[in-house]
Amino acid sequence: MSTPSEDPFIVSIDVGSSSVRALLFDAGARQMEGYGAQLSYRIHTTPDGGAEVDPETLAQLTIDCVDELHRQIYEAGFRVAAVAGSAFWHSFCGVGATGRPTLPIMHLLDTRSAEQVARVPNAHERTGCVPHSSYWPAKLLWLAANRPDEFRATERFLSFPEYLYLKLLGSPRASTSMVSATGLWDQNQSDYDPETLAALPIRRDQLADPASLDQTENELLPEYRTLWPGFANALWFPALGDGACNNIGSGCVSTDRAALMVGTTGAMRLVSDAPQSKMSPELWRYRVDKTRVVTGGALSNGGDVYAWMKRNLALPKDVEARLEAATPGTHGLTMLPFFSGERTPYWRADLRAAIVGLSASTDAFDILRAALESIALRFREIYCLLARPWGAPSEVIASGGALLHSPAWTQMIADSLGRPVTICTETEASCRGAALWALERLGVIDGIGALPAATGAVLTPRPQYQAAYQDLLARQNRLYERIYG
Repeated sequence: MSTPSEDPFIVSIDVGSSSVRALLFDAGARQMEGYGAQLSYRIHTTPDGGAEVDPETLAQLTIDCVDELHRQIYEAGFRVAAVAGSAFWHSFCGVGATGRPTLPIMHLLDTRSAEQVARVPNAHERTGCVPHSSYWPAKLLWLAANRPDEFRATERFLSFPEYLYLKLLGSPRASTSMVSATGLWDQNQSDYDPETLAALPIRRDQLADPASLDQTENELLPEYRTLWPGFANALWFPALGDGACNNIGSGCVSTDRAALMVGTTGAMRLVSDAPQSKMSPELWRYRVDKTRVVTGGALSNGGDVYAWMKRNLALPKDVEARLEAATPGTHGLTMLPFFSGERTPYWRADLRAAIVGLSASTDAFDILRAALESIALRFREIYCLLARPWGAPSEVIASGGALLHSPAWTQMIADSLGRPVTICTETEASCRGAALWALERLGVIDGIGALPAATGAVLTPRPQYQAAYQDLLARQNRLYERIYG
């Protein structure tokens, strides 16, 4: 082992919907090149709308990533001050009395509980969550009805980061950020919503203790303490929701900067110090932490739609160049991109993709272009909703692998919004956000906005295409009304 560095370093773990990574950041929230590990996985989907992940498998992938990063750190002699994390919101699993999983991780894209949504009280003004299959209440009702044995065997319902910490630290620590996005949490009272709990077949003591939220741990279980001596003095912070971390990491920590993220799914969000007293019923509101609010809209269909197109269509090799040169709407198609239902603004799990206008001259590229344009217009709807309480954000900062790999798609979104879109060049914005939050908590920096995010190209909307996107939006809305009412 080399001579130790005195600078504090932050290990940041990100559990996304398609991969797990563990990265290293310095005290200036700069990602350390050459340090890190990433492993991919696939969500198990079923024809009836299921979307599950085995918690043991995902935990082992995470442990493998952390193990590899620890090897690199230990050889370099860096001092790790803290371990922080980012993880997908809304999903949960269950464990029995021994801490072993009783249920798979129910991913937010699992729509099997659509019929149970009607039995969930509409507590949106308190919980910030529209009744929907993405959230815990409907899924808990579905599990009780469809997997009664596993449900009865469950002693505790918990997010994946809680399960991971139970394995590593012996304590399933949760953050305010994670519980605020369950659909169970009264954000005004900082406690579980009594009306929602009363409608569910669970007990309050099967959930995270509100008094323990955001508490750190400083000692691994013996097995991992032996395995990872380089983390001996590190504080382990409970993971925040991935959306909150993405906003922080891309520098969007006030209402004049909207974070646009397109990964597997998509979202547009604003961070504020206090919630609006009256919020739009189409938007959601969660917490970054106890003092900060994140408000936004989410799409269940984002980069996964582009990935589906690549897997199933014979796309041309020069697809990016052709997207850059194309004029919107000239394909003659109208598309609803609802491969996995949809959240903002419809909040309907039963929605499915539709496309009209196909002819003998339509090719695979036309279908792709219609799909990407249709998602761009979904972001326009969210942007307009966010502008109502705060005014139009002066900047839109874009991040996420799907956009970073397709500047042409980012340009489509700028055109549909009618606003410039700035590319965030922080390739791991969510990991960086978790590291920034830990640095603030440690007192290393004055606040999460103290270290600006790196940005690159600014894509300005092309005025000659504004009318085309207006027409596409009107056609999309008419198609929605015709099919779904």
